[in-house]
Amino acid sequence: MFVSFFPKPKMFFISAALWALFGILLWFFGGRDLGAVFGLPPAPQGQPPILGIPVFVSAPFLWFYVYFVVFLSAFYLFWRFYSPHPWQNWSILGSALILFSTYISVEIYVALNNWRGPFFDLFQKALTPPPSVAASELYSMFWIYAWIGAMFVTNFVLTRFFVSHYIFRWRTAMNDYYMSHWQRLRHIEGASQRVQEDTMRFSTTMEGLGVAFADAILTLIAFLPVLAELSKHITELPLVGPLPYSLVIAALVWAFFGTGLLALVGIKLPGLEFRNQRVEAAYRKELVYGEDDASRAEPMTVRELFDDVRRNYFRLYFHYAYFNIFRSGFGQADAIFSSLILIPTIAAGKITLGIWQQIATAFSQVSSSFQYLVNAWPTIVELLSIYKRLRAFEATLEGEPLPEIDKRFLERQGAVKE
Repeated sequence: MFVSFFPKPKMFFISAALWALFGILLWFFGGRDLGAVFGLPPAPQGQPPILGIPVFVSAPFLWFYVYFVVFLSAFYLFWRFYSPHPWQNWSILGSALILFSTYISVEIYVALNNWRGPFFDLFQKALTPPPSVAASELYSMFWIYAWIGAMFVTNFVLTRFFVSHYIFRWRTAMNDYYMSHWQRLRHIEGASQRVQEDTMRFSTTMEGLGVAFADAILTLIAFLPVLAELSKHITELPLVGPLPYSLVIAALVWAFFGTGLLALVGIKLPGLEFRNQRVEAAYRKELVYGEDDASRAEPMTVRELFDDVRRNYFRLYFHYAYFNIFRSGFGQADAIFSSLILIPTIAAGKITLGIWQQIATAFSQVSSSFQYLVNAWPTIVELLSIYKRLRAFEATLEGEPLPEIDKRFLERQGAVKE
């Protein structure tokens, strides 16, 4: 799954995580200010943010682009010489490009949040006795929004186009790897499905979860400072009272609560999804053999296999039922949580409409990032079932014992042949 596309996967991912962490820490503890040496200083403290697209060609952003390329080049050159791999351009440079586009997407949301403050303050002012605000002022603010939206659409379309090719390259790498060992793998239950379908589903699901995880991390990096700054406007929290960095703490507590709750109630789902893949494959395999062999797919055998399918699906329906109760319930509570904790501040009249909009958006972004597992849990369950199938598939190549269900399938095959 990984060795076909990435060089020395375990070491590669550990080194990538450590190198990225080093780059992020260096950026916040001196690297961001280093741009001033090259004429690209950070934004002055206390200065209002640049509204709209121009922020992406400002000096701080131009320095970030240079910083990112330098760190990426060092990482790529190390792996190019340490452990050359036929797919390294796609696995390293392609992954970095997806990471970069994800960061730009997050910064577009930050730019949009910066726009919300002055726009909704202007909107609130326009609702006072006229003529407080000229129509041209409101039109100009919407024009800024239109350019931000156009950049988001462009980034989204180009990223999805590239990601589609990236996924297919990963699938191609897995397909080539498995087919080079086909003679040793062809006897495993569902071998054809694992090569044809599971490789596609694994690469697609893995990429989706990876991008979502990167988006969550980068959103935290971008929005936590925003939320910390906006916390200055909060007088107190319900039941707690005044608290430094109140919005950040509230987002953390709420997200950890939701993540822990859904992980607990959904703990049985990965195993059931995995077994579901197995019983479906066993049933399908028997039917396929029955097409060419009259002694296969007999009514009693097929009925027994289908009973396994039905039994597993019914168990899955039951466990998903209470999981969805907690998941949908938490989603409904999450929709009002940020407004609920702002009630004392709103009642005291301490914030404007623009600040309230910025707080609601920033809190939602940070809270959803902390809730990565909550949002991605059903997909993670699906990925784990696919991973287990492919991992059992690869056990043959590594000389490891097969899972019990695969052993029973091979024993059944041997009994039929005799």
